[in-house]
Amino acid sequence: MAPPLLHLTPHRFLLTRRPGPTRLHHHLRLSLKPLSSSSSPSPPLHGPSLRGGRAPPDNPDPFARAFDLAALRVPAAACAPLERRLRGHLLNWPRVRNVARLPNDQGLLALDLSLPSPPLRHPAGDEPAGPTPAATAVARREKLAREFNARGYLRFPNLARLSRPSPAARKRKERKGDDSGEEATLERVRDKAYVVEVVGEGTDDDDDEWKGLVGEEGFGRGVWRMGPTRLLLLDESYAESSVDELPEAVKDVLDHETQQDGSSAYELIRCQLTLFYNYWPMNEVLEALLPEGVIIPTGFETVGHIAHLNLRDEHLPYKKLIAQVVLDKNKPKIQTVVNKMDAIQNDYRTMQLEVLAGNDSLCTTVIESGLRFQVDLGTVYWNSRLATERQRLVNDIFRNSDVVCDMFSGVGPLAITAAKKVRYVYANDLNPTAVEYLGRNTVLNKLERKIEVFNMDARRFISAIYSSQLVHPVTQIVMNLPNDAAEFLDVFRGILRNNQSRLHCGMPVIHVYGFSKAEDPEHDFHERINAALGENVDSVEMHRVRLVAPGKWMICASFTLPESVAIAQPKYIGG
Repeated sequence: MAPPLLHLTPHRFLLTRRPGPTRLHHHLRLSLKPLSSSSSPSPPLHGPSLRGGRAPPDNPDPFARAFDLAALRVPAAACAPLERRLRGHLLNWPRVRNVARLPNDQGLLALDLSLPSPPLRHPAGDEPAGPTPAATAVARREKLAREFNARGYLRFPNLARLSRPSPAARKRKERKGDDSGEEATLERVRDKAYVVEVVGEGTDDDDDEWKGLVGEEGFGRGVWRMGPTRLLLLDESYAESSVDELPEAVKDVLDHETQQDGSSAYELIRCQLTLFYNYWPMNEVLEALLPEGVIIPTGFETVGHIAHLNLRDEHLPYKKLIAQVVLDKNKPKIQTVVNKMDAIQNDYRTMQLEVLAGNDSLCTTVIESGLRFQVDLGTVYWNSRLATERQRLVNDIFRNSDVVCDMFSGVGPLAITAAKKVRYVYANDLNPTAVEYLGRNTVLNKLERKIEVFNMDARRFISAIYSSQLVHPVTQIVMNLPNDAAEFLDVFRGILRNNQSRLHCGMPVIHVYGFSKAEDPEHDFHERINAALGENVDSVEMHRVRLVAPGKWMICASFTLPESVAIAQPKYIGG
């Protein structure tokens, strides 16, 4: 017999997130462009899209889109195995659960109806043979409540704390109770992303229509509705299908489940899924908000709780709107959105940033490779995109016995990460604020005994390192200042000219970074290195770090300092 198809009273249940009244909604009333046009209809899309569905009437959210679906109402106990077997026929939309619940889906328990009384127990020895019926969830809960005395609270202190709400929680509950019905409902659904609503009015005329789908013998509420139920949302292609029009694979699964348990039954019902602002990803929201022809910003750099944008000129008229969308879609991790106003043009490599959304604090804590770094983006330089390159140096190149010299260390992302592995680190930066944060970060990560910090010009720093009687001879030198690092290579010409006794310590390996827009960036960067050193370096290992702009590569050149360069005549002033 076909599974019964019942006509249900409309119910509504809420899942995950829905937007509350944010500042963005004030912009949406003015700038949300139409997503569909009768003159140029869009092709049908599979899955949820802002260009699909329909706008629900009288809904304040301009991003709300309603979709018609079909769903199977099944007993809660059979829901999980049935979901696994019907996986290919379920909705399977991102961030939407295939299993949905109604507020009153607990059967008789939700309707406050009494369950059948348990049979009277017979005197000892007179009990009829047969298995004892299992206790219901209500009976087990009541039995636990009777036995859970003061000793139980001592054994389970967490449960005791939960059973006695804090004064703040009680006040919040009282405030919610004082709200009007509409305000209380808004408070409950403020963080929701979608709503599922069962469609139907429960009229007699509708009953005749539903009966025609399954026949008179399959109509009516069965005893299975006394227990808890769940909804399995079917694929959107089945939205208008009747029971007979479902795929044979679906009907075979339902028939099989019904044969296993005669008390199981299933309903095919119509429902409406409404998706709200919090459901849609950032790129779809921005596509709806920005004018036609404007490139949609697709990414940003994350520094702690700060999102760092690099907006183009065409984005600047909409920068506040873009920032608010980025903030909404990345909470609570992102709390501040900034945009770089101009290119880096100072010796301290600090950026001019404009706060577009969120709080105004540019001081944050970044976690990289299990280490913590305090950063103030307004006064120091930080680039999270170089984390992979830093790990490449530490994991693949540096050895435990190495002594690393970081000439442009900043707040210490490489120096502190390397100190976890190598023998010792000399870290230097020209920016006194960066050096201050470098000192804090060494203490924060408990590595102050393995790092020595300097605040000097890079040339003076290298001259001081090689003119002093160091306990730890340098074996690795990192020059990560891509704009100008190659120009500092002349400091190594003649660096050991007046210190011949140190030649037995070996020549250091230098890792210098630079940018190149040439067709052959490796050859171009190699020529610049040779020009700075005043001598050809034959063995140079080139590594392309990343493409920073179309046709512009960041290159890392690694080579061992030639002994002939270390003892040659210095070329720069002060050598």
